[in-house]
Amino acid sequence: MSLNVLGSMLESCSQYQRLEESLKKSRVRSRAQVLSNAVPFTLSTIWRRLEQPMLVVTPKPEDARRVHEQLINWIGDDSTVLHFQESEILPFERLSSDRETVHQRLRTLAALDNLDGKAPIVVASTAALAQKTLDRETFSFRSHSITRGQQIDLEDTLDQWRRMGYDFESAVYGPGTVSRRGGIIDIFPIGADYPARIELWGNEVDSIRQFDPSSQRSTDMIDSFHVIPADEILPGLTSFEELDRMMASIDVTNCTEQARDRLREEFDQLLDGQQLDDLGFYAGFFNRGSLLDYFPKDGLVVMYRPSEIAGAAWDLEERTHQLRETKEQRGELPANFPSSHLLWQDINHAIESFDKVLEVTPWGAEELDYHDAIVLPFSSPPSYFGKLEGFVDDVRELGKDSHRVVAVTNHARRLIEILADYGVGATLPDELEALPEPPIVTVLQSEAGGLNEGFVLSLENQKLAVYSDLEIFGVAKQRRTRRRSTAAMRDAFLAEISPGDYVVHVEHGIGRFMGVGHMAKDEEKKGAEYLILQYAQSDKLYVPLDHLDRVTGYVAPLDRAPNLTRLGTQEWKRAKERAEHSTREMAAELLTLYASRELVEGHAFKPDSVWQNELEESFPFEETADQLSTLAEVKADMEGTKPMDRLVCGDVGYGKTEIALRAAFKAVMDGKQVAVLVPTTVLAQQHYATFSQRLSAYPTTVEVLSRFRTDKEQQEVLEGLASGRVDIVIGTHRLIQKDVKFKDLGLVVVDEEQRFGVAHKERLKQMRQEVDVLTLTATPIPRTLHMSMAGVRDMSTIDTPPEERLPIKTYVSEFSDELIREAILRELDRQGQVYFLHNRVHNIDYMAQYVNRLVPEAEIGVAHGQMAEGELEQVMLDFASGKMDVLVCTTIIESGLDIPNVNTLIVNRADSFGLAQLYQLRGRVGRSARRAYAYLLIPPAKGLTEPAEKRLKAMLAATELG
Repeated sequence: MSLNVLGSMLESCSQYQRLEESLKKSRVRSRAQVLSNAVPFTLSTIWRRLEQPMLVVTPKPEDARRVHEQLINWIGDDSTVLHFQESEILPFERLSSDRETVHQRLRTLAALDNLDGKAPIVVASTAALAQKTLDRETFSFRSHSITRGQQIDLEDTLDQWRRMGYDFESAVYGPGTVSRRGGIIDIFPIGADYPARIELWGNEVDSIRQFDPSSQRSTDMIDSFHVIPADEILPGLTSFEELDRMMASIDVTNCTEQARDRLREEFDQLLDGQQLDDLGFYAGFFNRGSLLDYFPKDGLVVMYRPSEIAGAAWDLEERTHQLRETKEQRGELPANFPSSHLLWQDINHAIESFDKVLEVTPWGAEELDYHDAIVLPFSSPPSYFGKLEGFVDDVRELGKDSHRVVAVTNHARRLIEILADYGVGATLPDELEALPEPPIVTVLQSEAGGLNEGFVLSLENQKLAVYSDLEIFGVAKQRRTRRRSTAAMRDAFLAEISPGDYVVHVEHGIGRFMGVGHMAKDEEKKGAEYLILQYAQSDKLYVPLDHLDRVTGYVAPLDRAPNLTRLGTQEWKRAKERAEHSTREMAAELLTLYASRELVEGHAFKPDSVWQNELEESFPFEETADQLSTLAEVKADMEGTKPMDRLVCGDVGYGKTEIALRAAFKAVMDGKQVAVLVPTTVLAQQHYATFSQRLSAYPTTVEVLSRFRTDKEQQEVLEGLASGRVDIVIGTHRLIQKDVKFKDLGLVVVDEEQRFGVAHKERLKQMRQEVDVLTLTATPIPRTLHMSMAGVRDMSTIDTPPEERLPIKTYVSEFSDELIREAILRELDRQGQVYFLHNRVHNIDYMAQYVNRLVPEAEIGVAHGQMAEGELEQVMLDFASGKMDVLVCTTIIESGLDIPNVNTLIVNRADSFGLAQLYQLRGRVGRSARRAYAYLLIPPAKGLTEPAEKRLKAMLAATELG
């Protein structure tokens, strides 16, 4: 729903009218002072009135993301509001580019290159504006359309797409890829919603169809599609002569012999048309344009917090200068090597060339000494922190004075009921076309992106008061526009498996996936497509795409390649029989247990109470569909008479703890006690902090039982459990010792049961016959195991990451002191923490000292599995509580930790890890709404083995969650 109807009230404001008149004049720099909460509202009103393209520049990337989301909320059209993102790569860094960011930048450039009467809003941070990009002349010249009936030279067209940065693959799954099979060409253009499939008749484009990349099936016929460059750095479009001139222009007199040889070798590769992994290092040579070159001169440039923008630009220049100086002194960088970033003076000069520039400053900023600044009459509304009586009283008074009140909330229907209970009239429109007359309150259901904070607009005779959940309830749900990405196809076979990977066919066994193609007899008829699987002795099996459910990726604990099955033999049948025998033994044990459970009548919990609903509404994030369905299944189990035994499987950070907390509160509301069993003391402390904070508003006693409690404190907890004073206890295996007695235990929550010993599991088996048990695990459950256990053990799976979580940006780089220091400082600048993974215990202390010398500003800790248990637990607890900035550690962090403040991971010698382990390690960061970064450090490229190189490329390709 668009909120721009509210802009009509701002239009009647005399101060706004003065501002609008100023903006209509050419060559005038306008200045306005606006409450920060109201900046997106003000900009959306200006954009709607002027009907011109708008560029909003912010100091920091997080400012740009917030303004972008809020503008979408006010305008109601995410295709109009574009975010020109910044690459995280600094000049002269040998990092592989993040393809998703590059593609997003190119989509924005394409929208500006071909406005076609549209007036988009582009939001960019200072860093994004400073980064050079493909020059507009090249972008426009190379962009083209393919139309049905058009005559094309296929080889020339494919060569052009290759030089425009498109990758040629066996099948097209993601943007920026091309595939050719005879006279059929698939391409996924940057900016397109779906890939296109071209069929040729001679040189004529006979048909163009869109297709679904997950199933590879064609869908709709289309008449044409547009192709834009797929990368910002395109050496393939540079002539040999120009490349020679570039090489000759470099002054390598200060470089070491090794650096000279490397530069010469890489330029030779470019001359041969080869792709460089470190192409971003040469961005200064090939990128000569900027975002400002694409923005129309009659558009409006908005500088949000101009002095901070200048400061951010100078900071970036200083860091770039330091990097250049360090690398030049070491002989790694030629003295005149071009930078990939613009200087602030060049950016500022370019901005001054635009007809209309608006400087927006918030209240209280130092730069508000301008005498010509127009102050818009906004103020912040009061905050009620959930005390709704005060909110209703103020709303009632505003209505009496004929002021208009709007509440934008995630709890629209509930707020309508609350207002009605107090006798305040309110309306909940499906579409906001006009505001009702006072004293009627307008309540709007918050859209994706939400409204961060409210504001009050004071006109001469009337006020407009806009409230968000932050003012009304004291907390705002964090929401983010859902990404259209490969994560949406995560369960599809073709989104997970690459040619050359091992797969398992349920009937034919282990084979190797070779790609998608036609059977020989169908080639001329352009018939059905098949998966091509190769088996032992080079036998091939063609699997129709509608039989994808019979094929899955091969999963094994080791990286060792499996033996291919021989087709037409009993080999696979015998292997399955052995597996079935083991499964039957496990199933017999489970069935005995579950048969006894069927005979036991457990406690049937009551339906949700009012407090239960309030607790769930206070959750500061938007639940995913998987979370809600899992929660419904857990509650249904608890309200039944059979003791619950449900396994909830989902990655760390996907919301399992919140489900356990709600189940625990439901049990406490019914007079029962709850035990939460965790494998480590650190995790016990983390859960204790979470439960205590979330349940602080209710008469619920939460305690923790672990080695960090004194004997006296532990005895008090035990007495509280026996007397019933303690409602929820969280602890390690100490909880299931014989001296722990509960007055009325009703629910046991087990986190990562597989990490407990045999004796502990026997005790848990006994518990399952007596009370409800909810087991949580972050260990992935194979699909085949999930199916085999269906009907035996109740299981819920949470596959969807929370919407507020961003994909982890992953970079592969050679070991670099500058990169390590920059990555750590970048995280410390936002008050975050860092994992530095060094999987060599014998010299891990030396590495910690090395990191400390690189970043003396940081507090460094060390953790590895050979430390004494108590010492290790104390280190992990200190790190979790924020006493350390960087933890130099081994793979001990793979499980048992959930620290949302750690959002940077640096892996030394990443080439020595398996792909599955790299995925698992990368999952240790990115558990909050902040962007997370993973830096995979490797030895010089020539030292990499081919399998290691493939693993690292796979990691770069898989940036999505889920």
